[in-house]
Amino acid sequence: MCGIVGGLWFEPDHNLSASILDRMVDSLQHRGPDDRGTYQQPLRPDPAGTIPGVALGFRRLSIIDLATGHQPLSNEDGSIWLVFNGEIYNYGDLRRRLEGSGHHFQTHSDSETIVHLYEDLGPECFQHLNGMFAIAIWDGRKRQLVLARDRLGKKPLFYQYLPGQSLIFGSELKSLAEAPYFCRDINPAAIDEFLTYQYVPHPHTIYQASRKLPPGYYAVLDSTGIQVSKYWSLNWQAEQEISEVEAARQLQELLTDSIRLRLRSDVPLGAFLSGGIDSSLVVTLAQQQLDQPLHTFSIGFHEADYDETSYARLVAQWVHSEHHEYKVTPDAVSILDQLVWHYDEPFGDSSAIPTWYLSQWTRQFVTVALSGDGGDELFAGYDRYRALWLSHMFDRFVPLGPVLGSRWIQGLPPSNRQRSFVRRLQRFGEALNQPLSRRFMNWLQIFPERIRADLYRDDFLATLPPGDPAEFFEAAWRMIGNRDLVSKASLADLNTYLPCDLMTKVDIASMAHSLECRQPFLDYRVVELAASLPAKLKFGWRGGKRLLRTAFERQLPRQIWTRKKMGFGVPLASWFQSELKVLVHERLLSTDSHCHAYFQADTLRRLIDEHMSGRINHCYRLWNLLVFETWLRRWA
Repeated sequence: MCGIVGGLWFEPDHNLSASILDRMVDSLQHRGPDDRGTYQQPLRPDPAGTIPGVALGFRRLSIIDLATGHQPLSNEDGSIWLVFNGEIYNYGDLRRRLEGSGHHFQTHSDSETIVHLYEDLGPECFQHLNGMFAIAIWDGRKRQLVLARDRLGKKPLFYQYLPGQSLIFGSELKSLAEAPYFCRDINPAAIDEFLTYQYVPHPHTIYQASRKLPPGYYAVLDSTGIQVSKYWSLNWQAEQEISEVEAARQLQELLTDSIRLRLRSDVPLGAFLSGGIDSSLVVTLAQQQLDQPLHTFSIGFHEADYDETSYARLVAQWVHSEHHEYKVTPDAVSILDQLVWHYDEPFGDSSAIPTWYLSQWTRQFVTVALSGDGGDELFAGYDRYRALWLSHMFDRFVPLGPVLGSRWIQGLPPSNRQRSFVRRLQRFGEALNQPLSRRFMNWLQIFPERIRADLYRDDFLATLPPGDPAEFFEAAWRMIGNRDLVSKASLADLNTYLPCDLMTKVDIASMAHSLECRQPFLDYRVVELAASLPAKLKFGWRGGKRLLRTAFERQLPRQIWTRKKMGFGVPLASWFQSELKVLVHERLLSTDSHCHAYFQADTLRRLIDEHMSGRINHCYRLWNLLVFETWLRRWA
């Protein structure tokens, strides 16, 4: 697990000198404190055409092959050079195949496997990799730079391409910003997208000239330009006919093998344990494959609505893991500035806060942690899937839109409780008069269009390009075709919310503390199986995770299967009425607030007043606004 940087340039004034490259590399020290390396070739003329300048940089967090895993890494004749962030779990099988075809290895690392596989297959090699990765390969023979990102977007990869001049890339935007010609012009559409989703969806970034390489894609850059291509694509519309028994058998086999592959580590390994179904199942299946107790980690809060430690403790006792539990009192003010520095662009998912503390706590004991990410999207675990299904049933049989959307219901006083019935009823009711895809989108978005319209200044509104930010989600929804409603929602989440929100949250929070996080549910074989299954095998009257229960019911205590789902969050609503109260006024309402260049001060004041008075719970909106203002002060 590492950080990678580099670039390719065709103009002398876009040269990545040794000093610039060193700054780019060292900006990612937190991602790789154990080692660093660089490789450079200057821009030079050649009878066959100018050979572009190339630079690669690397920071290493040592996980596998501690002695010989140094990067950048080349093939035997130095014509292929690689930097790579991630883990390839099937590299042993690939290595044996490559050795059988005549390749010679100098290390025991998974990185060298990629080099030789690329020699044989070119960019087609990426579809043979089972793992999480962001890869950069300089192919000196073809004079091209190749970038690639794993199928589910577990590892990030940013780049800025200036046609005819240069391309720079890195694991985090802050590394690109070390180049003197990095373009900092803010993308107005990205602000609109951020307030809609609480993240900036790929391929956009907050900067106009920068991009995220989408999950499952690779890019090839040479003197003719850049070409971005997809190497992994499921037929999301296809649904297989399979019995529940056979689906459960296949899932047992694949998930168990996925965990087996992810237990390989030459440094201490543990697992996050929230006490929910997914993390509990990963811990149980992992412990069964180990001959010593697995280290498990959970954090709790003093507010009962946000504390799951009793369930985590129950599972730890069930599997006899070596459990580490920590109660935290978050410092809301200081954590905000830390998060904004590490996430680089506005990122408003407040569950980054507990993820940050959990990663910090876990890293005190281990270097690698398993997690249960992906189980909700793959097996229909979120409450919003049930809400969508119920709303469709009401549409057909008992239309409730006029009642739940009425002023009487919508005007009920809100609650600061995480699972407030009134708040959930209001969110459910206000969306019932919308088409199904927009209805679901309404439950996901932070700022509905009507609030954004009130918030934006006219001059900022004029800079927004045509189009609706909801199109990012709508396109994923349409891609699922005519499948059932729960499949459309969960698979659309798999293509949008999972890579852009969850994977970003976990990667940045964990790597900020030099911790590698592995997600067994997101082995692409498990994903391909789950995506092909009809919703009836995953979802029923009791909600989601039906197939997980069929396949693994005896593996967990009954209380874990029957408990109510609890989001991984913090008490934002009360924070804004206590320790964040002064900060939100100072940063959002002061005369020097940066966000006033985009937003109406009167609307900001109204949102704050409505929340502080208890009339409307705007906690997530205020957090996103505070994140954006803090980002502007730090990075713009």
